[in-house]
Amino acid sequence: MSLINKMLQDLDARGSAPGAAAPGAAAQSKLKSVSHGRNPPVAAIGVAAAVALMLAAGAGYWWLKRPAAGAVASAPVKMVQQMPPEVVDDEAPPMPIIQVEPARATEPDQEPAPRPAVPRHETPKRAVPVVAASTQLAEPGRPQPPTETGRQMTPRQRAESEYNRALASLQDGRVGEAIAGFEQAISIEPRHEAARQTLVGLLVEAGRKGPAMRVLQNGLTLDPRQPAMAMLLARLQIEGGTSGIDTLMRTLPYAQGNGEYYAFLAGALARDDRHREAAEQYQAALRSAPGNGIWWMGLGISLQAEKRTAEAVAAFERASQSTNLTPQLRTFVDRKLELLSR
Repeated sequence: MSLINKMLQDLDARGSAPGAAAPGAAAQSKLKSVSHGRNPPVAAIGVAAAVALMLAAGAGYWWLKRPAAGAVASAPVKMVQQMPPEVVDDEAPPMPIIQVEPARATEPDQEPAPRPAVPRHETPKRAVPVVAASTQLAEPGRPQPPTETGRQMTPRQRAESEYNRALASLQDGRVGEAIAGFEQAISIEPRHEAARQTLVGLLVEAGRKGPAMRVLQNGLTLDPRQPAMAMLLARLQIEGGTSGIDTLMRTLPYAQGNGEYYAFLAGALARDDRHREAAEQYQAALRSAPGNGIWWMGLGISLQAEKRTAEAVAAFERASQSTNLTPQLRTFVDRKLELLSR
């Protein structure tokens, strides 16, 4: 519309140009000649005049417009020249589009992220062979069943585990649980001597001598080569009213050079009035510890019972010369010496 308005303004401006009257005069002369020839009515003359005027104006516009057309043409050209900036503005979106394509290029960069994701989906697939490899490793590594075999422990290992748990219970003061644990340990592995000895100690401290003696007896039945256990069982048997000699004699072959064992057996024999055998065991004990006054005193008692007075006096004298007698025992030895010297 602005272009049309401009064209109308140009026409209005150029309607007063001097060259516009010539075509109008020619038209009027023609109209006059026509009017004189035919005598048309007034209305027709008016219409013809109007038409002629319009034709003259159009012709004048056309003639005037030829140079103006160049101007008009120049104006559109100017518009066209002005349009390229507008076109540039209109084409600016394509430029962002060109920039968007780098953005699309960046989106492929983002799409490579999915592409890594695809390898990631592939890596799980590769992870499956890895798992398969690991399972294959695990299959030869069914040495890992050794862990299962570790769970299927040997009786010794199971007994050791129970023993350790029982020790932990004992350290926490749960004596009942500890006793049950040690019993379980020796029921799994009867030759677990540490568990057996600890169990016996707890039973003795609890005053349960009967169960303690049964535990000791079972252990010695399995393995009589345990002098300390035999001495403990014999002591409990003596306190229970029996001699304990049989227990000590079964283990005697495995107590070679053990002066304590010999002396203990000698005392048991002496209490059973078997003084000759007792004297022999005391003498065996004194060979390992010649300065033990108590064993000399025991030997003197057995020799006196065997009517071997001179040997008894010599034994009491050696006892009196020792340094490990208590005052009560020293008094006893002195009285024996006084009686035997009369």
